[in-house]
Amino acid sequence: MRTEQYADALNLVRDAGRVEVFTGAGMSAESGLDTFRDAQTGLWTKVDPAAFASIDSWARDPEPMWAWYLWRASVCRNAAPNAGHRAIADWASLPGASVGVTTQNIDDLHERAGTDDVVHLHGSLFDYRCTICSRPWRGEIDYPTEPVARQTPPTCPQCENLIRPGVVWFGENLPQDEWERAEERMRQTDLVVIIGTSGVVQPAAGLPLVAKQAGAKILEISPEETELSSMADVSWRNTAARGLPELVLELTL
Repeated sequence: MRTEQYADALNLVRDAGRVEVFTGAGMSAESGLDTFRDAQTGLWTKVDPAAFASIDSWARDPEPMWAWYLWRASVCRNAAPNAGHRAIADWASLPGASVGVTTQNIDDLHERAGTDDVVHLHGSLFDYRCTICSRPWRGEIDYPTEPVARQTPPTCPQCENLIRPGVVWFGENLPQDEWERAEERMRQTDLVVIIGTSGVVQPAAGLPLVAKQAGAKILEISPEETELSSMADVSWRNTAARGLPELVLELTL
């Protein structure tokens, strides 16, 4: 049954020229990928974050981390974009539409759904670089079919140091180019659609406020209240895979 929240959300979407979709781990949860902070199923309930997401741990013993990230990448490769990912891509393909994605996710589900314009604030499981010289690395990866405890990372052909996952670990800065692109897009957009983020991870969680201060409207699509709900013009209690296709379908009628 369509609710008043739905009607208000649809009005925001119809009135917007430029749209920036801001996604977090909940966006991919409906594709079967665990979120990080869910009390029962979150990834960090299964491993020690300090052991698998810090440069200090990598320096001490990179092999368990390399194996874990390759396994995560393998799981992502076997997951399919959900109806929410596909709806965003369909939205962006509508005549006259201007829809971009800024994501905190390190998977490639937006791209595989057909969205080309994606800013990855926290890097990607499928980008690799040298630990020391930061040179991008595009060698062959043998993704595991089951988890293993240890695996030796390849080495950089330029400086012979270890290749690392291209993700942002705790204590590291966000990639500067991506951050600047995200800020600029937030300042220029008419509407930010927040989906699947708890709003607690800084500095990324501050980006919708940048848009709000520049005059943008904020639509949150979330099954429950988050830290960002209070700033939203409309906070619609729904999930990405259910709510987004319904909104985008209306835009085609």
